[in-house]
Amino acid sequence: MSEFPSLDRLAACLARLPGIGRRSAERMAIRLVRREDALLRDLTQALVEADKTINVCRECGSITVVNENPCRLCTATGRDDTLLCVVEEPSDIILMERSGGYHGRYHVLMGKLSPAKGDGPADLALEPLVKRLKAGRFEEVILALSTDMEGDATAAWLTECLKGLPVKVSRLASGLPAGSGLAYSDPVTLARAVRGRVVEQEGTSGGRRGQSGK
Repeated sequence: MSEFPSLDRLAACLARLPGIGRRSAERMAIRLVRREDALLRDLTQALVEADKTINVCRECGSITVVNENPCRLCTATGRDDTLLCVVEEPSDIILMERSGGYHGRYHVLMGKLSPAKGDGPADLALEPLVKRLKAGRFEEVILALSTDMEGDATAAWLTECLKGLPVKVSRLASGLPAGSGLAYSDPVTLARAVRGRVVEQEGTSGGRRGQSGK
């Protein structure tokens, strides 16, 4: 589509979104500029509004509104400040909350290790995670990651990275089928997975330790 530079730029932007390849991005771009409806105008307005009103929580990395940062889950009282649940994406927090089986805090890793996609350790929010854990508030880190090969590799890498910190490292296990992720699990399955999590690493001496099934 080199004859239309603006269309090329639109397709290039769309191709940067997860799960959208070059050909799909080109088809989407062409669909957007068609004049049968106001989709392009509506999308433009929605993007401008989101840019003005939506932000990333500086505490956990989830999505929040610009005038609530840290987000509501980070500032809410009555939650368990000894538990920190690590998820891949902000959308996973919604699923965990919907399950009703977890009442601690969250940390968004922003993906998982995926050599095939070029996603390595530098692309994940490890440094903010370690910084939060060194503050000494948390007793247990729960890895709520996918159970596919990439999720397993990420869990093993995180467990190794967190060695030496006074926290227990556990992972969701019971109820999550192999090769699946949080997005395909129902609330009951997620609640059982939280209760049946498996300890991957015990905390070192010098700090309190949480109990599984909390």
